[in-house]
Amino acid sequence: MSTSIATETTGLTTGTWNLDASHSEIGFSVRHAGISKVRGRFNTATAVLTVAETLEASTVTATIDANSFDSGDANRDGHVRGADFFDAEQFPTLDFVSTGITGDTEEFKLAGELTIRGISKPVVFDAEFNGVAVDPYNLTRAGFSAKTVISRKEFGLTYNAVLEAGGMLIGDKVALTLDVAFVKA
Repeated sequence: MSTSIATETTGLTTGTWNLDASHSEIGFSVRHAGISKVRGRFNTATAVLTVAETLEASTVTATIDANSFDSGDANRDGHVRGADFFDAEQFPTLDFVSTGITGDTEEFKLAGELTIRGISKPVVFDAEFNGVAVDPYNLTRAGFSAKTVISRKEFGLTYNAVLEAGGMLIGDKVALTLDVAFVKA
């Protein structure tokens, strides 16, 4: 059964919606030294949400600038952008293309192909629609939150170091969290 999303109750209308990067956050966290987590974000991204008559027919594409990786530590950020991790010189973007959306307009699953370092893998985000609002500049905005966990090793991000007490410096699981706003084109 298809779910209509262009309704008066949601305010989400069919058409093209573009990411408002200045009011969005693409964040991550990963276990460090087995005892804490490093958190950060990607500061530069573009995305297009195409809202169709049904949730299932709608699509999302996104491109993230690998060089915009920001964990708050310039040395670490430079290392992660380098050949040991993203190799941003050779692979300047991380890309997402949706392959399906299921659920309802409040909470849904956003499936897609995520590409990092030229390696594409399927991922599924648990997503939530946060509503639509018209701002003081008469722009119609839609908000969404989403999260998933990926294995960094599956994307060729295998750099690590063994700790003196055993274990690894960097965890394999990376939590991705999105709090994004789109503006109706």
